[in-house]
Amino acid sequence: MKKRSLIFGLILSVSFFGGCKKEAEEIDTTYPEIDLTAASAFPKQCGVIKRGETFRFRASFSDNVELGSASIDIHHNFDHHTHSTEVNDCSMEAIKKPVNPFLLIKAFPISGGQKIFTINEELTVPADADPGDYHFMIRLTDKAGWQTMRGISIKVQ
Repeated sequence: MKKRSLIFGLILSVSFFGGCKKEAEEIDTTYPEIDLTAASAFPKQCGVIKRGETFRFRASFSDNVELGSASIDIHHNFDHHTHSTEVNDCSMEAIKKPVNPFLLIKAFPISGGQKIFTINEELTVPADADPGDYHFMIRLTDKAGWQTMRGISIKVQ
C-alpha cells in the first residue's frame, strides 16, 4: 500500500511539473536606437534644407528583438520651443509669426522580422515654405511598443 501511494505521488508530481512551461517568453524592455552618426546620415543637427528642393532622409534604425515602425514630424520653430535631444544648440533667427510654414508628418512602416533597417526616403520642401528654424522629429517604435525619439534642429533656406 505504501509502495502504491509513493508511485501514485511520483506520477502525480511528474505530470504536474511536466505540464508547466519550461521557458518563460523573454520580454523586450530595450528601446530601439536611431543612429545619425554615419557620414551619409541626413539631416543632422543644424543641417540645412533648401526650399523647392528634394533631399534624402537617411538614418539607421536598430532593435535587439524586432523593429516596428518609424515616423517623422517636420514643423517650424519660429517661437523657439524645444524638442531637441542633441547636445549642441544651433544659432536661431529672431522669433517670428508663420505665414506659410513647412509641415510634414509621415509614417514609414518597416517590414516584419527586421532588427536593423536603413531608411533612405526622398522628401521635398515646397518652394513657397517659410524659411527659418525647424524641428525634424524622428520617432522609432519597436514591435514591443518601446519608442525612441530624436529631435534635431534644422534650417530651411
